[in-house]
Amino acid sequence: MTLIEELKFRGFLNQCTNEETLNEVINSNKIKFYIGFDCTAKSLHVGSLIQIMIMRLFQKYGHTPIVLIGKGTTRIGDPSGKDETRKILSDDEIDLNAKNLKQVFDRFLLSDNEDSKWITRDNSEWLDKLNYVNFLRDYGKHFTINKMLSFDSVKIRLDREQSLNFVEFNYMIFQAYDFLELNNRDNCILQIGGSDQWGNIVNGVELIRRTSGKETFGLTTPLLTNANGDKMGKTADGAVWLNEDMLSAYDYWQFWRNTDDRDVIRFLKLFTDLDKKEIETIEKENADNINETKIILANKATAMLHGLDEAKKSQETAKDIFTNNHLDADLPTIKLKSEELHNEVLLSDLILRINFASSKSSSRKLIRGNAVKIDKELIKDEHFSINTLLSSSSSGLVISVGKKKFFRVVTIE
Repeated sequence: MTLIEELKFRGFLNQCTNEETLNEVINSNKIKFYIGFDCTAKSLHVGSLIQIMIMRLFQKYGHTPIVLIGKGTTRIGDPSGKDETRKILSDDEIDLNAKNLKQVFDRFLLSDNEDSKWITRDNSEWLDKLNYVNFLRDYGKHFTINKMLSFDSVKIRLDREQSLNFVEFNYMIFQAYDFLELNNRDNCILQIGGSDQWGNIVNGVELIRRTSGKETFGLTTPLLTNANGDKMGKTADGAVWLNEDMLSAYDYWQFWRNTDDRDVIRFLKLFTDLDKKEIETIEKENADNINETKIILANKATAMLHGLDEAKKSQETAKDIFTNNHLDADLPTIKLKSEELHNEVLLSDLILRINFASSKSSSRKLIRGNAVKIDKELIKDEHFSINTLLSSSSSGLVISVGKKKFFRVVTIE
């Protein structure tokens, strides 16, 4: 199986600027390619995994990924796929987010082969130094307003009569310039992105052709949704984060374990390293037991991010809770210092703190909706304080949110 064939088998390939030529190039040469990630949050979420996994797959075939950390473009805000202008972050916030992003790539991308070891670049290195007048003179002439207005990232916002400011309008030009810069610095010949990046990627391919005459390529992955049509990485309770301090290994495991039956095989192809034969064997052997396939998916996906030990521990915890009905399992835990109990500790705040709700209002809504229990006792008061219960318990409290989410609250000195 060639790389392009495997991309198609796994469901990674959406559009490609010149698929036939790219196929010839990557089959006969080892190339450098890049994917850009802006530093808009403290962590990436599951929606970014398709980009990370495609980099991992290219590495398998000996190619070198360049992870472009967009500290420069984060200051502008990518309008692609957005209904409104992104919040502008401070430099300190951007620096912290960039640091967190690199930790995620360390988990997924391979570093043991010097020839395909991943590279990181930061576009603030060149964007911060640009002279705007000179930049417009040298590169602005290669972009037409007519074409820029036709791109979905712009067109959708204008069609909906939603605001699109001039700063955002510049984003696609800077992204094209990133590709040119990486082509000059690292001989990077391929940019990969989500389907909403197609126009921006084509801009970069065209800019390189017009300024240097070199042939480069663009490839996009499909917009990833689940069987219900929901965007991947989002749930009713918020984003499925990849940083452990924002989502525990156990809850990450549960996310994959709760995959819709219709998505399991597709997700095995996208989010694990299992090969075609292994996936077909699993599908055949577990045709009448889809839950076993879900456990395989959860174990493989969790081991890749959190390690094999955490994946096994998560599976055992789930078994203790749901099969053996043991609530003394190794649950995600909030440790409250004794001085914190000098003030009222609300149940709704703890649900938010453990990331089982996306906001204070949604946390209270869960309680009002009879979805929250403490030690198996239903709590209906959205302003309920746990202080009295916790002070009288030597082992802490087990809080359940819905039927499948549990966490423990204990006190420490």
